[in-house]
Amino acid sequence: MTGDVDVSRAYYHCRACQTGTCPADATLGLQADALSPGFRPLVTLAGVLASFADGADDLLRRFAGRRVSAGTVWRATERAGQEWIARTRAGSVVVPSPPQPAWDFTAPDQTTTIGYLGLDAFRVPIQHPDGTQADSRMLYIGLVYTPDKTGTEYVTDWNLDQVCAGLRQRAIARGFGRVDRVIAVSDAGNGLEAGLRRHFDDGLLCILDWYHAVEHLHTYARAVWADEATRESWVDRAKGTLYDRGGAGFVAWIRDQPLPSGDAADEARRLLLGYFDGTLHRTDYPAYRAAGYDLGSGPTEAGCKVVGARLKGAGMRWTVNGAAAVAALRAIYQSGPAFWDGFWATHPRTRPAATPKTLAA
Repeated sequence: MTGDVDVSRAYYHCRACQTGTCPADATLGLQADALSPGFRPLVTLAGVLASFADGADDLLRRFAGRRVSAGTVWRATERAGQEWIARTRAGSVVVPSPPQPAWDFTAPDQTTTIGYLGLDAFRVPIQHPDGTQADSRMLYIGLVYTPDKTGTEYVTDWNLDQVCAGLRQRAIARGFGRVDRVIAVSDAGNGLEAGLRRHFDDGLLCILDWYHAVEHLHTYARAVWADEATRESWVDRAKGTLYDRGGAGFVAWIRDQPLPSGDAADEARRLLLGYFDGTLHRTDYPAYRAAGYDLGSGPTEAGCKVVGARLKGAGMRWTVNGAAAVAALRAIYQSGPAFWDGFWATHPRTRPAATPKTLAA
């Protein structure tokens, strides 16, 4: 943090294998990028908060008075992220630093304790290793959180089962074993509920996000009525029915409605009924409200936005490994300062500067 420092240390070369090494590098925490152990977390933070170029040219210059290349920020950030992915897949979780109070799972105005799960996915622009454009890919994001949202922790991965396994690790670490009920709130996207059940239990209560359910009402209304006032009037009645009677009551109500007919209207009605018929077990909203459960997946949507914001900047395209590494670190950062500091408190900073073969070259 004070500027460049020249370090002299012994170098050893093996004539037999034609490789060399500096053993003191491991003790000093030096790597090939010449960043000190104290400066590395700040360089990586710059890469998590902004583009690698902006992190180097703006953040580090302004706040640390240091100039490093965008390539240095890029390599340091991706390396730290890749190391964390390997550790979390081996079962590691962040130990917050300083130690934090145990999460409070008491639901507002309730004596019940609830631990919430969220799970969703968002698209990330991808490029091939040679720089040519590739199809975007869906990156999964999961989170564990408390009823009042003061405790939240995120996890990301390309693989759904890896995210669900990570959620289970974090749920255990944050105290879900002492809650009365574990609840997942999501948009019920393809495979999400099944993934959660595989890693938690078949009896996991999964609630369909209220706002996604309502969006299907708007989609139906737009397909059937051209007049906006008519559409809004019908949606208001449909929302009230769904809210007061749940999915099963709503489906029964729809079947009794004298709705417009015709090819387009009939198809829209078929899609609407098919959607709610397939999600009845997630839409008992009156019972959920009576028990004090959340109906919205706002924390999950927010997670997609704050993590995705780093990966979906103007003109950005990523390699698969690079996006995963930066997303993993961004997830730690967005979980809170104690998680970011806890990650670095246990980070294996002291490792060889490079492989012997690289040093020899």
